[in-house]
Amino acid sequence: MNDQPAPSNNRPRAGGKGKPGKPHRRPKKDPVRILAFEALRAVDERDAYANLVLPPLLRKARAKGDFDNRDAALATELVYGTLRRQGTYDAIVAACIDRPLREVDPPVLDVLNLGVHQLLGTRIPTHAAVSASVELARVVLGDGRAKFVNAVLRKVSQHDLDTWVERVAPPYDEDPEDHLAVVHSHPRWVVSALWDSLGGGRAGIEDLLEADNERPEVTLVARPGRTTAEAVLTEVGEESGLPGRWSPYAVRLTEGGEPGSFDLVRSGRAGVQDEGSQLVALALANAPLDGPDEKWLDGCAGPGGKAAMLAGLASQRGATLLASEKQPHRAGLVAKALDGNPGPYQVIAADGTRPPWRPGVFDRVLMDVPCTGLGALRRRPEARWRRRPEDLDGFGPLQRSLLRTALESVRVGGVVGYATCSPHLAETRAVVDDVLKGFAGAELIDARPLLEGVPGLGEGPDVQLWPHLHGTDAMYLALIRRTS
Repeated sequence: MNDQPAPSNNRPRAGGKGKPGKPHRRPKKDPVRILAFEALRAVDERDAYANLVLPPLLRKARAKGDFDNRDAALATELVYGTLRRQGTYDAIVAACIDRPLREVDPPVLDVLNLGVHQLLGTRIPTHAAVSASVELARVVLGDGRAKFVNAVLRKVSQHDLDTWVERVAPPYDEDPEDHLAVVHSHPRWVVSALWDSLGGGRAGIEDLLEADNERPEVTLVARPGRTTAEAVLTEVGEESGLPGRWSPYAVRLTEGGEPGSFDLVRSGRAGVQDEGSQLVALALANAPLDGPDEKWLDGCAGPGGKAAMLAGLASQRGATLLASEKQPHRAGLVAKALDGNPGPYQVIAADGTRPPWRPGVFDRVLMDVPCTGLGALRRRPEARWRRRPEDLDGFGPLQRSLLRTALESVRVGGVVGYATCSPHLAETRAVVDDVLKGFAGAELIDARPLLEGVPGLGEGPDVQLWPHLHGTDAMYLALIRRTS
């Protein structure tokens, strides 16, 4: 098989000896699959995130008038499904070719994986999945590579997904982590890290990995002081929405849909926010204090979801929020999220490791630190393939520095919330333990009672949420009181 492009030639091709020439047939352009391919190329070439790339592509397609809601839903499924199952599909493709996978050009592999997902991960009929993928290859790769795509996909179509997984995954008894990595399409090091964080048996890790590969619900937040969950649910409609499981401000969209189509979201009174993020902000806001409760700080506020909730809660108590974000463009997103808050607040662009504010002046401080994002793999499936174990070495010093800033910024008797959207122990308990060892006058407080009604929170005093247990991103929270 050959995945090299054939020479460009649109003239009629000569037939065999003595046969008339066969006219060249132009490939059929399928806007849905072309859009899905473009999104995958942006993710690969520009390190873009699908959840940021896909919406403008869909808007552009709709504006041309050749895209309806069913087309948008199929394109979305093709992109996210292919990214989630990329590891499994790579292993299947590798078993169907006669060269190392690394020698297949990335655009060819994207077309192949799109085809494999249609064959093994959707209800699209086999003949339609193969023919549509070959036509896509003709459009974006050329006829020569389309023949390669056709040959590979015909091999893939000979078995279903379960059969292929049995063939390409190593036995669990021989290498449990490698087996789970192939079966559930996660890098081996991520499987190992998540398993360590869970600390349980095989059932727990498989449930978590399966949850990472499921399409998450879209959750809205009614921003305090601007609207209520009841008002959001009324606009969404009972047939399309449900109250949140844990947060009194959450509404879950059961029918999918475009959040920006709702007036409350367009006006900023409501927003899109995972329920785990809402619970983190609520826990910090409700932690008991000794003394005044007037000045709050969000020290890593971008893009502004938690800051908007904190600002609304603060305004209801006569307190003010300072929202700080290092990157100016992300500080702009924070300002947009807070626009319309009923009480006073301030947004600044500042480095949390070298803060411009005076130490010891805040009553409550949230430090939601940059991290590997391993807790949000449901929403950003490409992050699992982009991250590397060595990334932890870069995040660790920053996370420790930001937590120290938070502890220095809060007054005695005040509370700090250290949060991260990663369950990796190197980004959660290891950071908290290291900083507290070198910081006199601070103690952990039990965060579990502040997540009222949420089960499965472990032994405490910190909290780790999980997709398979709580239906949220894997948010981590430690609450720390400044004692002297």
